[in-house]
Amino acid sequence: MDATLTRHDVVIMGGGLAGLTLALQLKQQFADIDVLVVERRTHPVPEAAHKVGESSVEIGAHYFSKVLGLKDHLDQAQLRKFGFRFFFSEGRRDIDQVTEIGASRFLSVPSYQIDRGIFENFLGEEVQRRGIRFVDSAIVRSIELSEDDTPHRLSFEVAGETRQVSAPWVVDASGRAGLIKRKLGLAQDNSHHAHAVWFRIKDRIDVDHWTDNIEWRERCDPQARWLSTNHFCGAGYWAWLIPLASGSHSVGIVADPRIHPLETMNTFEKSMDWLEKYQPRMFDALDDKRHLLQDFAFFRKFSYGCKQVFSAHRWALTGEAGLFLDPFYSPGSDFIAISNTYITELIAMDRAGQRLGAHAQLYDQIYHSFYESTLALYTDQYPLFGDPEVMPVKVIWDYTYYWGVLAQFFFQNRLTDLGALSALRDELAHCQKLNLAVQTFMREWSTFSEKKNPAVMLDQASLPWFAELNRSLNDTLDDAQFRARIRASTVQLDALATEMLERACAEHPALDGSALRALLAPSRLAVRAEPALLADFA
Repeated sequence: MDATLTRHDVVIMGGGLAGLTLALQLKQQFADIDVLVVERRTHPVPEAAHKVGESSVEIGAHYFSKVLGLKDHLDQAQLRKFGFRFFFSEGRRDIDQVTEIGASRFLSVPSYQIDRGIFENFLGEEVQRRGIRFVDSAIVRSIELSEDDTPHRLSFEVAGETRQVSAPWVVDASGRAGLIKRKLGLAQDNSHHAHAVWFRIKDRIDVDHWTDNIEWRERCDPQARWLSTNHFCGAGYWAWLIPLASGSHSVGIVADPRIHPLETMNTFEKSMDWLEKYQPRMFDALDDKRHLLQDFAFFRKFSYGCKQVFSAHRWALTGEAGLFLDPFYSPGSDFIAISNTYITELIAMDRAGQRLGAHAQLYDQIYHSFYESTLALYTDQYPLFGDPEVMPVKVIWDYTYYWGVLAQFFFQNRLTDLGALSALRDELAHCQKLNLAVQTFMREWSTFSEKKNPAVMLDQASLPWFAELNRSLNDTLDDAQFRARIRASTVQLDALATEMLERACAEHPALDGSALRALLAPSRLAVRAEPALLADFA
């Protein structure tokens, strides 16, 4: 066996989005590193209908564009995303007569709609251009994980030949196959039990032309709603339209099974019947394109956790091989960016001869803290997705939390800044508790809401502080400025929570909100933003 054993510094099992971007990040940081990527699928992969998960948001887009230096590809071969857009359109065809949430213009920090086939083919070629060994059409047959300083060993089969490799580091990026997770029994359930169905249509779906109402069309400059990740919302579900650079459109439905069972939509014909009932304008746009169907798939209970993703024994999990949240707000590429950054830092420490124990454990805790905070945005929240009174405020809150805290840590390269994490411990703990309380409060609020659905566009770009929060991600901050930024975000979140609480309770006097009020001490309740953060919104 040893005669045919090849040795590498890092073996990455899985050459999808997570594995290939990690390989690029490692090679970018260590010019001499020997990385082997082993991928099950044969390259090139199909365009348009390769993988779901096409929408990126700010952290993931920044990671691809700036950290990995792939901006030219994104600008030239993918589509710039026109943000998120939401329509409260259940049972409606008159899309111009329902409440719309979205920005009327592009905000400062770009994100992208990514055709995964185009992107992963490009990444597969790029890793090889940068001197990384990439083997496709390969099936991992065995994994022997070491618990001391000896290398890990793997065997994989390619073209009928079995190959043996060893490496001090092995990273599982195998997606839902979860090779290391299954081997070590790390799978962990969570309390979010939604399901999803999706398909791709080989044509463009132009939302901007779903009505002849010129005034409605001109609310956005440019008139490019089709470039948004368009959400069509109702109680217990949302449906998506995402454009792809290949000319196709991704279509999906994500639902709480307690309200919309998977069995009502788990074939293409059933999903079309479901859309005809709940989102008839989407159905109209798709009905005469049935012959352009490219694929159809579904996941039951797609969300899951993982007991551990980073180990001092020099193994790690990234992407869906570890954990997965929910496609709403598109956090998948964000968590790839975060996990890959922690893995790269641990490998850097190891190459420098430093002990990994404390850092591996701490990074694992921080990563799981980010996961738990983000999971709270989804757990038991689907029933209020069709509420035009509460949901617009939820979207603003969720994005303020995301841009004001988590995204700041990534954009400012502070994920591994233990000094900042320690100095900001109280603020971060407060923000996390506040987010949980706000999510609970919004569920309570929705039980009182009249769910009025006026024909208005709630323009996120019209909120100066919200647009500025997005722009602020581009700032370059020193240590003191960064800590001041997170403390200012904490104050802003307190002010926003206070305004939400007071608005909802004024409109619905029977609404309690005591749990949220308890977190907002008198000094915090006295916080006011001038003008009010939600003035003229929702």
